[in-house]
Amino acid sequence: MKVSYKDLGLVNTRAMFAKAVKGGYAIPAFNFNNMEQLQAIIQAAVETKSPVILQVSKGARNYANQTLLRYMAQGAVEYAKELGWKKPQIVLHLDHGDSYELCKSCVDFGFSSVMIDGSSLPYEENIALTKKVVKYAHKYDVTVEAELGVLAGVEDEVASEESHYTKPEEVIDFVKKTGCDSLAISIGTSHGAYKFKPEQCTRDPQTGRLVPPPLAFDVLKAIEKKLPGFPIVLHGSSSVPQEYVDIINSNGGNLPDAVGIPEEQLRKAAKSAVCKINIDSDSRLAMTAAIRKYFNEHPEQFDPRQYLKPAREEMKKMYIHKIVNVLGSNGKAR
Repeated sequence: MKVSYKDLGLVNTRAMFAKAVKGGYAIPAFNFNNMEQLQAIIQAAVETKSPVILQVSKGARNYANQTLLRYMAQGAVEYAKELGWKKPQIVLHLDHGDSYELCKSCVDFGFSSVMIDGSSLPYEENIALTKKVVKYAHKYDVTVEAELGVLAGVEDEVASEESHYTKPEEVIDFVKKTGCDSLAISIGTSHGAYKFKPEQCTRDPQTGRLVPPPLAFDVLKAIEKKLPGFPIVLHGSSSVPQEYVDIINSNGGNLPDAVGIPEEQLRKAAKSAVCKINIDSDSRLAMTAAIRKYFNEHPEQFDPRQYLKPAREEMKKMYIHKIVNVLGSNGKAR
């Protein structure tokens, strides 16, 4: 049975992105796998009056079950209304779809946006696959994100040893031939909590912490020049807050040299044609830091509600910080 995202109260990304490109801010795209993450995302979006993209990877879809996800997304819309958001601007998006069949299935299950990631394929094959997904998705007014260029790092089932920057000279041809609605590019962001190897970084002499290499803003500028006003997406944009890494490590964890993208660089990107910034690892770190700390301080507890509540609060705090201080999307969904 086919479900329309419109019947679930969701929206696609078209109007949202056009407004963001014009307004010089970026829409938060937060990955979720469970109820606590979803509650925290919706609470943060309502409190900051920010449009929001709920992202589901292939792994999260397998973990949470596609039918449950559909009802969770519908529930998220109703929950937002209950919290006082009259017309919620919430997108349910497939992150890193790796096949036509997966994207089609998500469209049929009520997703309002899908990503087809053919970035590891030869150029012409990426075009052919993306075009096929676009053709099906657009029949149902579902928006499509494509990817050109390869990001390094590991996130769920997406893994690559090295990155390849997006070639500005290919973008016009790619967008024209595929008909995609937004384009994920590679300018030095990376998946996961270990975005860079120590040898790619320098060390802060004061703190001893790794300092990552800067993003390739020249590549971004060249792409913007070729595609003026076209929605650009950044993946792998968690900043891996060191306070969470420290809390995890001091409460029995072991995350040596975890490093992310500095927030000032993301702030700069959000003011450009980058109108969607993906954040996943920071949510995982916030949740894990809160849970480890809670267990250390309350070893007698075993009720999941007791340790998931502070985890939810920490994630909400982090989401609000990203919306207000990094992406600038607060107040854009009144």
